[in-house]
Amino acid sequence: MNQENVETLFEWIDNTSTIVEKDLNVTYLEALAETLDTLFHGQPFDDLEDDLQKKLTNQLVKINKESFKKEEKRKAVQLAILKGMKGATQQQHLITPDSVAMFMGYIASKLVEGKEEVKLFDPVAGTGNLITSVMNQLETNVKAYGSEVDQTLIQLAVANANLQKNEIEFFHQDSLRPFLMEPVDFVIGDLPVGYYPDDTQASAYRLKSNEGHSYAHHLLIEQSLNYTNEEGFLMFIVPNFLFDSDQSQSLNEFLREHAHIVGMLQLSDSLFKDEKHGKSILILQKKGKGSKPPKQALLAKLPSFKSPDAMANILSQMNQWFEDYKTGKL
Repeated sequence: MNQENVETLFEWIDNTSTIVEKDLNVTYLEALAETLDTLFHGQPFDDLEDDLQKKLTNQLVKINKESFKKEEKRKAVQLAILKGMKGATQQQHLITPDSVAMFMGYIASKLVEGKEEVKLFDPVAGTGNLITSVMNQLETNVKAYGSEVDQTLIQLAVANANLQKNEIEFFHQDSLRPFLMEPVDFVIGDLPVGYYPDDTQASAYRLKSNEGHSYAHHLLIEQSLNYTNEEGFLMFIVPNFLFDSDQSQSLNEFLREHAHIVGMLQLSDSLFKDEKHGKSILILQKKGKGSKPPKQALLAKLPSFKSPDAMANILSQMNQWFEDYKTGKL
């Protein structure tokens, strides 16, 4: 991947999105979705004003999307999304840090190593950064699905996936409602932390709260297990206090019944402004006839991704753990 290419593409996307933003009087993120669609199709849409169509056509002459690699496209789009989200008042307008998304892709590649095809699902896809990052690192055929309730975010996710030529079937819906989807082999997600407001819908879940609102992140874990094949894997970004909250006892009991905890990797404190907002990567395997818990789960506190020596050391230890896990030594 060439960083100069990333910067070149970002600059084009940013300039073009700014033109669309001003001409259509929309938000930067809405303009970005229009820009990405225009770039993917190679021409502006017919329903735009003639003046804007001319401006976009002039912009398209300046760029050749085929000269950029998948990861260069993903990173350039991510930079534009981050710009659009600066100062955003909507809490759901967040993006998984790139270093974390890449790291989760590495873990996923280890867990599905040797498989000819993997069905992948992200129930909280957002702008599609996490699922496309993981897809780009898997050296196997991937059939991917994503769900997102926010209109702007799913438009960005679709445009993002199209530009990278990643085939993903998206559902525009509340992910705690039923899906028209067969169970998958792997679920990933950066889980939103907080209460789920729909108590009626929450009542259908084992992990509903007995009093007041239920935790959305608990319900999403249960829902994800509902749509995971036996012996399939799940990997989530979760709050560090996941197993130490007022509703954690029911979560612990539910997971003991339905899943094996494969690992829990605490992310570096340097990623978060406040220690209480710290997060971890939780790795689960859904129970099945051929599954068994590892004798020793993968537990670690990760160093800063900006510390290459420390990261190289932890990756070496993790590579050995995965080797032992695959061969049944763990």
